[in-house]
Amino acid sequence: MQIDGFLIGTTENKTAGTGVTTLICPDGASAGVDVRGGGPATRETDLLKPENTVQAIHSVTLSGGSAFGLTAASGVMAVLEEKGIGFETGYGKVPIVCGASLFDLPVGNGKIRPDITMGRAAAENAFKGQNVLSGNVGAGTGATVGKYRGAARMMKSGQGMSMTAFGDLQIGAVVAVNALGDVYDGEKKIAGLLDESGEGFGKTTYEEMLEDVKHDHPIFPGNTTIACILTNAKLSKAQCLKIASIAHDGYARAISPVHTSGDGDTIFVMASGKIEGDFDAIAAVAAEQIRLAILDGVRSATPLFGLKTASELN
Repeated sequence: MQIDGFLIGTTENKTAGTGVTTLICPDGASAGVDVRGGGPATRETDLLKPENTVQAIHSVTLSGGSAFGLTAASGVMAVLEEKGIGFETGYGKVPIVCGASLFDLPVGNGKIRPDITMGRAAAENAFKGQNVLSGNVGAGTGATVGKYRGAARMMKSGQGMSMTAFGDLQIGAVVAVNALGDVYDGEKKIAGLLDESGEGFGKTTYEEMLEDVKHDHPIFPGNTTIACILTNAKLSKAQCLKIASIAHDGYARAISPVHTSGDGDTIFVMASGKIEGDFDAIAAVAAEQIRLAILDGVRSATPLFGLKTASELN
């Protein structure tokens, strides 16, 4: 996926089941974020409030590793500083790197998490023009879905991407799909909670939840779907914030249930400011790109750690 003004790089440790995806705008991008889940792990989100000083950021870095994985953004920051990219302070340039991490500790080796070295590698790959793929790569390396009844009945998911263009106006999304709930393409469940045998689909997560509605059920904590919308449109910080909010519609169309207390669902928006476009149309397209990227992440996942994938059940 190529969006004018942006570079994308990934790195992963498939033995440990974790990785990093960094999205870089060397010239700086207007940005916004909307956090809806109850358990987020994020970096520099307050800076993106429209009333705050910095008007452009240089990277959104997505990673596994739960809160430990936020360290990867420091590696991206180091590479950007070395390349002279950043916010001019009068005492040197400070790269602005926002980020979010998902919880992938139950798969692979939870003691190995994205760190500064992995962040540097992802950033260096971005500047090398890496051909970024979907599936078990980057922040989606250890991603899973369907965890309401625990890890024994979950499925493998991954990182997904989708992009569309209207002439020279480009809008795309990168999503690491790591949801508590199930993933749907329209009415059809394509991934999520397995039946008790672990061989196929049984009840949906929503149906399982209804069985617990009258008593306290300890929700599985290791989730969070994280995403970034990239566009070359001219957008203000306030407009980016609103598009991030609207784009959560894409989560809701593809994931059920979504935004639970055990998810840290977060969407960033980065706009490089090259092309004029209609705000509401861009927002509607962005939400659909999120939905399509989620489906791509689930369908592109390949078997890992003995977990089933959508391609095996559909």
